[in-house]
Amino acid sequence: MDMKIIGHRGARGLAPENTLASLRKGLEHHADQLEFDLRVTKDGIVVLNHDSYMRDASGRKLTIKTHSYEELKQHKPDITTFEEVLKEFADKIPLYIEVKRKVDTRPIIKLLKGQKGDFWLGSKSQKTLRELHKALPEIPKIVIEPISGVRARIRANQVDTKLLAMKQLWLWSGFIRAVARSDFELYAYTLNDSKKAAKWARHGLKGIITDYPDRFEKR
Repeated sequence: MDMKIIGHRGARGLAPENTLASLRKGLEHHADQLEFDLRVTKDGIVVLNHDSYMRDASGRKLTIKTHSYEELKQHKPDITTFEEVLKEFADKIPLYIEVKRKVDTRPIIKLLKGQKGDFWLGSKSQKTLRELHKALPEIPKIVIEPISGVRARIRANQVDTKLLAMKQLWLWSGFIRAVARSDFELYAYTLNDSKKAAKWARHGLKGIITDYPDRFEKR
């Protein structure tokens, strides 16, 4: 299958998502790239987490931006910092970094300034993506736009990119072919079905974001 395989939140089907363990699983199963989510704590530490909050073992809900890193770590020992990820993975595999909505981008920009590695920066928030593009124009951007192909292209033009990520539930072969004929590259998330991925690859899909990179391992 001639397409890029990107591990979703590391490899969330194989290990706890957005952790070093999950990223290591993605690397172990030869993903081409690893995707993860960033948020910022009350004290300005950049951490991996999808939601605006996390739950501890007892079910207690802790909002990331209103707690310090040390407070969060007491409740979730495997909480992973962006700095840890850069140290372990930046020289090993390309990283697809999703910055969540309403996150302070300044600590993220500070860590990426001058950092060696192969990165993509993405967001569903155009405000966030434009902030990142202004500060880090040399790092490729990927527009994450769940549904609208028209909106995705408008957003992409604003940040000078040809990379689009769209929700696989709304994709179909004709649309994929149309994008492939244009000068944009389309990536589907979250796609765990190898048969569907193979079919769409034939229509021009450039890559998938998957929970199970082991299902697509190139042998």
